Amino acid sequence: MSAGSKSLLLIVPFTLAALWGALHTPPPPPEPRVGDAAEDLELATLPELPRWALSPLPNFDRYADVTEKKAAFFSYVYSRTVLINSRILLQRRHLLELQAKDELSEEDINWLAAQAERLRVDEESGSEEMFQRLLRRLDTIAPSLVLAQAANESAWGTSRFARQGNNLFGQWCFTRGCGLVPLSRPEGASHEVARFRSPYHSVRGYVENLNRHPAYHELRVLREKAHQRGNYPTGSELAAGLVNYSERGQAYIRELRSMIRYNNLLWYDQRYRETIGRRNNIQGLLELATASEERLQPGFGPTSEE
Repeated sequence: MSAGSKSLLLIVPFTLAALWGALHTPPPPPEPRVGDAAEDLELATLPELPRWALSPLPNFDRYADVTEKKAAFFSYVYSRTVLINSRILLQRRHLLELQAKDELSEEDINWLAAQAERLRVDEESGSEEMFQRLLRRLDTIAPSLVLAQAANESAWGTSRFARQGNNLFGQWCFTRGCGLVPLSRPEGASHEVARFRSPYHSVRGYVENLNRHPAYHELRVLREKAHQRGNYPTGSELAAGLVNYSERGQAYIRELRSMIRYNNLLWYDQRYRETIGRRNNIQGLLELATASEERLQPGFGPTSEE
């Protein structure tokens, strides 16, 4: 393949996503079960996770061509990002429904308490302050940022922590035996690099970390302001809130934005907006939250019937 052809492939991710789909065959997922009345239902609990989400990390070292390796990696992480975001949006819709209620049931209050504990919100249960803080934290992350950070932190899925711990973002843990000990850990330090059940759970943990850790308050504010303007925030915009993610600070943000530009990752944000825009209701989000991996690929289309 000529150098010019490779450059063209980098500019057109649709072609790359199609290539990944041809090379990777996930296990068959369960069929979504969506009733005709699903549009009118509140959803307090999420549907069962599709089986493919638990599949192990592929061996990305098998790709001799860098362009093909990037295509496979981005498509792999993108499908898991859409799955996670769709499930967050289902919970967010339920949160908005509870906010609109005149009176909350005991079940409603218990659900709110569970979300507040998970997202580290300590306002009075059912108060307007609680709802506002939960809405700021129970939200999605732009795919381009997820893809850029996953590639940056895991060496395109080939790092020791990715291969042995399914950890694509370098998340730390602080209980002895909770993960892998970094070979270069300073003397006296106790942190480990967390192990995850699957790469999907690593992406989920990363999104939850951005949604609840005090260090990323600015990212959440930027996201909220974008929503208030009626926009989907891009990964480049949200990257401004990650100054505390790395000791490199602003240099790290510049590197992420450069990766987003060079690899045309805003294309994935556009595909995501198109998919969510057509499915931003309970029935549509249920379909995404239980869909096959293939149907969540960026080149597949919003759903099979469209």
